[in-house]
Amino acid sequence: MINISNKTLDDLEFSTVRKQLSEFCLTEMGVEKSLKIRPFKYPQQILFALNQTQEYKSSRLEDQQIPNHSFDVVHEEIHLLNIKNSILELRSFRNIAALSETANTHLKFFSKNRELYPNLYKTTQEVEFTEEIINNVNKVIDRFGEVKNNASPLLQKIRQALNRLQSKIDSSFNADLARYQAADYLDEIKESVIQNNRVLAVSAMYRKRVKGSVLGRSKTGSIVFIQPENTLKFSQEWNNLKYDEQEEVNRILKELTEKIRPYRELLIDYQELLSEIDMVFAKVEYAETMKAILPKISKKRELDLKAAYHPLLYLTNKEKNRKTYPQDISLHQDNRIIVISGPNAGGKSITLKTIGLLQIMLQSGMFVPVHEYSRMCFFTKILSDIGDHQSIENHLSTYSYRLKNMRYFLKKCDKNTLFLIDEFGTGTDPELGGALAETFLEVFFERKSFGIITTHYANLKKMAGETPGISNANMRFDSRSLEPEFKLQMGEAGSSFTFEVAQQNGIPYSLINRSKKKVERGKIRFDKSIAKLQQERSKLSKTTAALEKEKLKTSRHKKSLDDKNEKIQQKLEDFQDLYDHNQQLIHLGRKFNSLSENYFQDKNKKKLISEFLKFVAIENSKRKRKSKKQKAKEKQHQLKVQKEAEEKLVAIRKRKQAEKKQAQKKAKEEEIKRIASFGINDSVRIEGSSAVGTIDRIEKGKALINYGMFTTETDLEKLELVKSAK
Repeated sequence: MINISNKTLDDLEFSTVRKQLSEFCLTEMGVEKSLKIRPFKYPQQILFALNQTQEYKSSRLEDQQIPNHSFDVVHEEIHLLNIKNSILELRSFRNIAALSETANTHLKFFSKNRELYPNLYKTTQEVEFTEEIINNVNKVIDRFGEVKNNASPLLQKIRQALNRLQSKIDSSFNADLARYQAADYLDEIKESVIQNNRVLAVSAMYRKRVKGSVLGRSKTGSIVFIQPENTLKFSQEWNNLKYDEQEEVNRILKELTEKIRPYRELLIDYQELLSEIDMVFAKVEYAETMKAILPKISKKRELDLKAAYHPLLYLTNKEKNRKTYPQDISLHQDNRIIVISGPNAGGKSITLKTIGLLQIMLQSGMFVPVHEYSRMCFFTKILSDIGDHQSIENHLSTYSYRLKNMRYFLKKCDKNTLFLIDEFGTGTDPELGGALAETFLEVFFERKSFGIITTHYANLKKMAGETPGISNANMRFDSRSLEPEFKLQMGEAGSSFTFEVAQQNGIPYSLINRSKKKVERGKIRFDKSIAKLQQERSKLSKTTAALEKEKLKTSRHKKSLDDKNEKIQQKLEDFQDLYDHNQQLIHLGRKFNSLSENYFQDKNKKKLISEFLKFVAIENSKRKRKSKKQKAKEKQHQLKVQKEAEEKLVAIRKRKQAEKKQAQKKAKEEEIKRIASFGINDSVRIEGSSAVGTIDRIEKGKALINYGMFTTETDLEKLELVKSAK
């Protein structure tokens, strides 16, 4: 059984993940469930939840998508149904019917598509399908949420009587309204409504002339609201009928409540089902915000994460338009523990939390933001010691708390445990604390636990370098700028860059030099060697990256040239085949022409047939016997070559036509421009004529030409400019 403590969930900030997940829920119960989600206790439950999420995600690629699951909670209604003789309100029946309708829609959908969604179908399988709730409600309540007239014979009779009485009230009131308006007893507003009764707005000076019951006055007292006497007697009868109507409605609702009461447990199941689907829906929506996926679940004890992002950091940086650095990390039987070292603020703790939080999310049935080639397994225990846990209430120092935590670790650690420890061994004398931390690490290793620790202790780095199954790693650091690169580098320890960072932050070199003298030379040389190795690794990494980039570029260029060369070679072969084929046809044509000409001269059929058969035999002797398949292939090849040639010819023709159209268009534009340049008094002549005249008038594309002795009208396009008047 899997057991992960609340402390681990708090250390890894899983509550923030739960809160973000809940924001994607559509239902109140879905939100409540998301805020309480935690890792499952059994691997089968984890796989089931992951498969549910995968099926819901894949449904979006299908033609028939999963129906909407939103609903209004009916907690109050379920509570009332448990109380004898309770009566539900009209609104409650509408909510219950809607809940039943939504649940039934999902039951039918997943039953119909059980092969596509086997795990989601299994979720719905235990819930009963019935239309009795909906039918009972629909018999009594209409789509507007009101009790139907035909809900009972008595109610129908009462409402018919109310309608008739309403007609009489309106008729009586309208008659009095007309009579008193004609007498000019009414104010400008004429009428109003008080206590759901129509009343006359009578001017105060005429109130005694209008018979009826006074129901109110205006604020100024200038208007008195009176219900006419004739209307009043009908209103009393109306009130009696309305009381009877309400009594009958209450009786009907009580009867309907009794019909719904047996389905109380089913309504609870409906809410549980739809809120479960809502949580699966929220997991899919949340996964899409960070491009999270379902990695390969390994049966082996291994954790191989590629391009893994810290979910909370990724989403925060996404909002601020900042870059988030992914990490690659691998734990397996031959490398069970990783010791991460390096300077502070380099990303060690974030890397540690990334591994832990992704593992918690996966074991809670959620997708994780990693590359699709990543592999993960399940751990029965995830133990964490992250952050400063000083306890004022319990009078515990940081180190005391850590020792208490280590005691818990030693008690729980086994081969199915993943432990995560930040700043391992700190809080006391470095040498003594480092020695104790080394011992703890030896025990964790002996118990075959998997884990990641961060540290500055040289003895732990040394142990990791010398122990098979434990490996060093460091957060890459630019040794020149002393800026973190936020990239985990496996295989070697990291320098803390203590003195280098101090120097960059303005600490005098003389003080740094004095400090160096206080430290054992071996430690300085060890740290310096690590720093130098990191520098070399950084340079080598950059050079390798540049060479890989150049190699890829060269490879792509070579492939492009090879493809072009292959295409050119193929075209040459095709043209050669076409040329040989055409030459053969020309040869056959000439020979056939020669036979025809000889026959034309001597009319000797026997000679013609003899020479023709001889010619055919010679040609056939050149041919190799080919199968039908080879012939079809050759024919297809010839057709392909011919088609390509035809397509090229068509393309050339189209290009020439386009060029011709372009030239015509250009000529037309120049002609229009030329015509537009003609003006009054310009010297012109008609095309094909030598006589020169002047333009007297231009109108509608025509010009009046004056030759002195006579004038003539002609089209502008037929004129040639001799001299411009300008």
